[in-house]
Amino acid sequence: MNKKVIGYVIAALLIGSMIAIMVNENVKKAEPVNTSGVLIETKVEAEGNAEEVSVGLNLGDLPPDFELATLDGDTLKLSELKGKKVVLNFWATWCPPCKAEMPHMQNYYRNSAEEANVEIVAVNLTDSENRGVKVVQEFIDSYGLTFKIPLDEQGIVGEAYKAFQIPTTYMLNTDGTISQIVKGPMDEAMLKTLIDDLD
Repeated sequence: MNKKVIGYVIAALLIGSMIAIMVNENVKKAEPVNTSGVLIETKVEAEGNAEEVSVGLNLGDLPPDFELATLDGDTLKLSELKGKKVVLNFWATWCPPCKAEMPHMQNYYRNSAEEANVEIVAVNLTDSENRGVKVVQEFIDSYGLTFKIPLDEQGIVGEAYKAFQIPTTYMLNTDGTISQIVKGPMDEAMLKTLIDDLD
C-alpha cells in the first residue's frame, strides 16, 4: 500500500468519526425522523362473521403473551394490558433509528398517552447490548424516558416477535389483537395517526 492510499484511508476514517460524533450530539432531540423507508402493515377489515382469534404475529392475531422484568424490579405481563391501546416496541441502545424515535415516543407518552388510553411498552433487546443492563439505564436516564421498558435479557421475546429489524413496533387494539406492524422509526405525528386508528 502506498502512502497516498494510506492517507485517503485515514482521512475517510476521520471524516466518518466526525459525522458519527455530530449525529450522536443531535440524536437526543426530537428531530425529524426519516420515515420514508418505514414499512407499515395494516389489516383490511374482512366482511362476514368474525373469526376466532388465533395466537400469532399476523394482523388480527393475539400476539404471544410474555412476562419480563423492568429496570425498577417490576414485572410486566403483556396480557394484563388488555383494555388499553398498546404500542409494543422492540429496540436497542446501539440502533440509530431507535435513538431517533425515542424522543418522539416520550413526547407522545408525556402529552397524550393517558388521555388516549395508551400504554407504550418498549422492550429492550438486552441480550444484544454490549454492556447489558448498565447501558440501558444510562440510555433511559439520558433520554428521560418514563414509559415501560421491559428487559429481554435472554432474547426469547425478541425472537418470538421476529424483531430482527429494529425498531419493530406492534400496534395493539384494546382487545389485545395486532392492528398494525411498523418496521422502522416513527415520529410523533405517525405514532399519533396509528394510535388513533386503533380500536
